[in-house]
Amino acid sequence: MAGKDLFTVETLRAASLQQLAQKSESAFKQFFKKNKKKIENADELVLKLHKQAFLKTDCLQCANCCRTLGPRITGKDIDQIAKALRIKPAKVIENYLRIDEDNDYVFQSMPCPFLMNDNYCSIYENRPKACREYPHTDRKRFYQIYQLTVKNAYTCPVAYSVLENLQKELK
Repeated sequence: MAGKDLFTVETLRAASLQQLAQKSESAFKQFFKKNKKKIENADELVLKLHKQAFLKTDCLQCANCCRTLGPRITGKDIDQIAKALRIKPAKVIENYLRIDEDNDYVFQSMPCPFLMNDNYCSIYENRPKACREYPHTDRKRFYQIYQLTVKNAYTCPVAYSVLENLQKELK
């Protein structure tokens, strides 16, 4: 890695993340087609890039995911949220959730009802699994969610950084 000019999250301060992601999307997809085998064996590298990106990213300055993405809410998530709010699970469903077109529970509206003005999450310790794991760039078999990461790059500077730096590292 020494000597390579790696993309840094700070670059995103100068440009719109969505514009960068849109401009890069076809290159990211082409890179996957041409380098699928390399990407299949790059989990350690992806994890390292994930950690590097999070060292340079303050999620509290961003919160794009909390403002725009509607995570899938599981039964276990509902129970955790109910416990955090000290209400019954049925009240969590009634007050905060709806069923989407895939028959999954999601928040009734975005931004997330638990996102506070300072970008902190009022139920952080009990947030849904999808929120805890986002942007999923630290999971094994990254190649299986590569296309999802391309989509997440429109929202998350870490996802964009991982994809951009993965291209540079595997070339």
